[in-house]
Amino acid sequence: MTTPDIAARRTLVACAALMVGALTLTACGGDASADNNDGKGGRTSTKTSTAKIVISAKDGSTSASINATGVKVSDGKLTDVKMTVAGSGQAVPGAISGDGKSWQPKAQLERGTKYQISATAKDGNGRTAAANSIFTTVTTSNSFIGTYTPDNDSTVGVGMPVSFTFDKAITDKKAVQSHITVSSSSGQQVVGHWFGAQRLDFRPQEYWKAGSKVTMKIDLDGVQGASGVYGVQKKTVTFTVGRSQVSTVDVNTETMTVVRDGKTLKSVPISAGSPEHTTYNGQMVISEKFTQTRMNGSTVGFGGEYDIPDVPHAMRLTQSGTFVHGNYWYNKGNPPFGREGTSHGCVGLADVQGAQGDTSAKWFYDNSLIGDVVVVKNSPDKTVAPDNGLNGWNMSWSEWTAGSGA
Repeated sequence: MTTPDIAARRTLVACAALMVGALTLTACGGDASADNNDGKGGRTSTKTSTAKIVISAKDGSTSASINATGVKVSDGKLTDVKMTVAGSGQAVPGAISGDGKSWQPKAQLERGTKYQISATAKDGNGRTAAANSIFTTVTTSNSFIGTYTPDNDSTVGVGMPVSFTFDKAITDKKAVQSHITVSSSSGQQVVGHWFGAQRLDFRPQEYWKAGSKVTMKIDLDGVQGASGVYGVQKKTVTFTVGRSQVSTVDVNTETMTVVRDGKTLKSVPISAGSPEHTTYNGQMVISEKFTQTRMNGSTVGFGGEYDIPDVPHAMRLTQSGTFVHGNYWYNKGNPPFGREGTSHGCVGLADVQGAQGDTSAKWFYDNSLIGDVVVVKNSPDKTVAPDNGLNGWNMSWSEWTAGSGA
């Protein structure tokens, strides 16, 4: 038989065992998101950070932007961002914004290049979040860019159009043109015109107003210009229109009259094209200036008729090779300057070899801007083609607007 004392002791042992089991279950169980005693009188939290990091270039993407790639965070602040060229480990400089909400590379990325971004941030409670992305920027074969003129911060003449030449044929002209806006402080309406599939020019109906500021906003990054081909440019360009200068060449009288802001500055003798090689008529815009340059007839279809290594004070009027330039060889057996057209279509001004001295050519060169207009009249030749150089002024406004992709 079991005595009462022995039975009582067994009951106490059983109860103690149950209590130990209950304590064990309490220590090993519970809610993972709950707060727990840290053993030092405080409490720790296992909640994740509320900071949300977004890297614009998704991990594994193969057509990331070279302009808009960056890092942003919500409900927190960035603490560190590292960007490298994948494989080489070359660091890509960048900066976290003052408010800690974003990070951007300091310079435009390269096309067709693999990069890696690692970012960390903290929320308001000091909890850390992290994100990583390895991606490749859009390749040259799947993107297009436009080289353009005039340059940012330049000062140009009143005839200077905005001209883009794209490195790929554009099939969606409307999409591309709608992402380039050109406006003037003068309030003039500015319209784009396509010359084929790779060139887009902008101009107002009349010459730019002297002294106006022109702003060109390029927002082509990610714009599809053709099947599988996307733009990569995003920038704003501004330039200033200087004084108004229009010079008129009269082939009948072999003179050029320079008019600035409505007043005649000077009339100078010129030598236009010979009867065999006449000069184009029309409004032509100075697109390039060279103190001296080589002119070789074979590059413009004249074979070996001439090759002059040091043509002075040369200013381009057409892409096909028409210049207004200094001429130091005219008087060799010819009548006095301005009596006879002897060029291969250029407009010559009296000059000396070496581009030195007080000459008509040097004066005109020094007093001309890229974008100034040179008008040729009374030549037996045809009017210059609007796309031969920056010479869209030779189209009527109705023709110009008809060629818009907008």
